[in-house]
Amino acid sequence: MRKRIHSEFIGVAAVAILATLLLSVWVFYDLFQFQVLDDLKTYVNVVKDTINEEDLIREDQLYEDADIRFTLIREDGSVVYDSLADSDVMENHLGRPEIEEALEKGSGQAIRKSETLDKNTYYYALKLDDGDILRVAKEADSIWSILGTALPVIGVIALLIFGICVILARVLTKSLLYPIEKMAGDMENILEIKTYPELMPFITMIHSQHQDIMKNAKMRQEFTANVSHELKTPLTSISGYSELIETGMASDEDVRRFAGEIHKNSSRLLTLINDIIRLSQLDVEDQDISYTELNLYQLAEACVDMLQINAEKHDVILRLEGGPCTIYANRQMIDELIYNLCDNAIRYNNPGGSVIVRVGSEKEEGVLSVWDTGIGIPKVYQKRIFERFYRVDKSRSKSTGGTGLGLAIVKHIVSQHHARLELESEEGIGTKITVYFPKKSKQA
Repeated sequence: MRKRIHSEFIGVAAVAILATLLLSVWVFYDLFQFQVLDDLKTYVNVVKDTINEEDLIREDQLYEDADIRFTLIREDGSVVYDSLADSDVMENHLGRPEIEEALEKGSGQAIRKSETLDKNTYYYALKLDDGDILRVAKEADSIWSILGTALPVIGVIALLIFGICVILARVLTKSLLYPIEKMAGDMENILEIKTYPELMPFITMIHSQHQDIMKNAKMRQEFTANVSHELKTPLTSISGYSELIETGMASDEDVRRFAGEIHKNSSRLLTLINDIIRLSQLDVEDQDISYTELNLYQLAEACVDMLQINAEKHDVILRLEGGPCTIYANRQMIDELIYNLCDNAIRYNNPGGSVIVRVGSEKEEGVLSVWDTGIGIPKVYQKRIFERFYRVDKSRSKSTGGTGLGLAIVKHIVSQHHARLELESEEGIGTKITVYFPKKSKQA
């Protein structure tokens, strides 16, 4: 990037220098032409009252050092006198542009180029009171001749300016890239770096992305540590019980109990692995997910029927309220969402408590709410319960077989469906989680 900016600075400088020099030469040459014609006009006005050959010869000698040529021409175009040629053998000048213009307007001028000598001849003609035409002429170098003469000086000046531009380009490039290089080396304090106002939106976006990346990296690190810990606990139990059985140190009664513990921990292990795999699948942003119209009430009814045995096991009353409601969603994900919300409400409930699943509609949204009379969630923890492996009551979660991933899966599914989620909870009273689904498709 540095080389590109530097080379572009130098390229612009080179073009600007060349264009400026050529334009300057052209402007000065234009001024030069104007000055020559103005001088010729002055010469004519000085000698316009001289009409005889003797006086013209005297005036011609006066301007001899200025290389001025005088010509006196009759109204019919015949040449009476010319200071540089024999007027008797000269052709009629009536067709010359400056003569035609002088006869018509009183004065005329023209510039004719000599290809052989690479010079220009400037003519100025003035119509006298008696009808004759007095013309003066002067030879001068062409623009290319002047440019060729001045080329060495122009080249030196151009090289000098170009050298200054190279140095300035290097300084400007370094100055331009300094804030960017500074930011690259200190992403944590990127907002404190002094830079151009135009870069602030870009810096703000980079800072936000950097914070997100760091946050995600921290979350992944914590997730990896939590996975390792969660997997280690049941595996340690399985390994310990199986070792006792293998060494023969366990009695027949212990073997039966150890087998039960091994079965319980292996089931918990499988559930944990399945939840981890499911979260990994949900993390893939470009996955191909099919959406269709679903009756949310029917899905909730099927889930409630399936979890009735589990609810009875925990001495919890589980019931469904509401009516038909159609949403546009993925069937498998909605099944998972309802199951996790209901399972969580049963798992963290109190004996004799209840779980109410309610389905309905509000404006353009389908509404699913799961309300329980369980242990509740203290306000200080409510913002974190959707994090992976986060548990308010860790001991109770493990005793009931929870993985700590259910609500994290719920959050992913809600986000995937462009839905919104609300949590209401009070410690010791219960928890209500409500999900609002758009009835129309918002998928890309």
